[in-house]
Amino acid sequence: MKISKQTYPSSLGEITVFRIENASGASVELSSLGAGINDISVPDKDGKIENVTLAYANPADYIADGPCLGKIPGRYANRIAKGHLEVDGVEYKLNINNGQNALHGGPTGFMNRIWNAEELSNGVRFTYRSADGEENYPGNLTVVAEYRWSEDNVLTLNISATADKPTVVNLTNHAYFNLDGADKGSVLEHTMKINASKWLRIDETQIPTGELAPVEETPMDFRKEKKIGADIKADFEALNIGKGYDHCWVNDGWEKGKMLGEIVVLKAPNSGRVLRVGSTQPGVQIYTGNWLAGSPLNRSGKSYEDYDGVAIEMQGFPDAPNKPEFPSQELRPGEEYKQTIRFAFSTK
Repeated sequence: MKISKQTYPSSLGEITVFRIENASGASVELSSLGAGINDISVPDKDGKIENVTLAYANPADYIADGPCLGKIPGRYANRIAKGHLEVDGVEYKLNINNGQNALHGGPTGFMNRIWNAEELSNGVRFTYRSADGEENYPGNLTVVAEYRWSEDNVLTLNISATADKPTVVNLTNHAYFNLDGADKGSVLEHTMKINASKWLRIDETQIPTGELAPVEETPMDFRKEKKIGADIKADFEALNIGKGYDHCWVNDGWEKGKMLGEIVVLKAPNSGRVLRVGSTQPGVQIYTGNWLAGSPLNRSGKSYEDYDGVAIEMQGFPDAPNKPEFPSQELRPGEEYKQTIRFAFSTK
């Protein structure tokens, strides 16, 4: 495994980007800004290696970008209703940054911080220490995100966290995938399969109502492989609210601490590339890049357009702190938050 690194200036300080290349020439690029994925370059059916994650031309352009491209949002990924959080009877008012709700930990969050980085033999370990009261969350929190790249083109992300006060944590990676190549246009012709028979119904502000709704006979049914774009324009309330898919599915067979090896399968018929995503997390937020237009310039010198990538975000349920019926995202002193996400690339 070959590892190299390069630094770039930014308004937040120096950003370090690590490149890890395996024996076949497939590689990943990982950034200390937001512990982010900037590049995953893997072969297509003809052996051509290309980047398949949406990427900006300038590593500093990831700062405060709307799409949260490739980064780890936190302290709580996804939405918390009206920024209302209560832990052990104490109420905390989180920063509002998505309509009337708190999203991805707040305006700055973990995604717009430079993490400490330690090079590993086949990856990078990123560490971030979040102070008590940061974005109005309780407790000092230490987060470790460890990425490892394998010889058979599997990227594994292990995320752990500890806190000195009761708090809440929900962490994921927010990479967007286009298996035809990062700058090749729409992903609506990609096919997707999700091993989930239920999804979280949402209100008009995209907060879960608490109902685990059956996917059967709805556009949310991806239990059998189908094109992402097949039903995306259907007259279905949840799709109308989000201008496409931006919803959380309930992973079939989930149990706390159990690794599910294949929750989502994404395929690109043109390139023949296949991505299988597994995790220990109870849910997966699928976001079809409905608001990508106007993002910073990509490596082709253009801005991405809506639906140019799909984010597959393994995570706890949105608004779980306000929904006691959902799997708990609470973290207490003496406990460890520990989750794994696995991205396995192949061809068909």
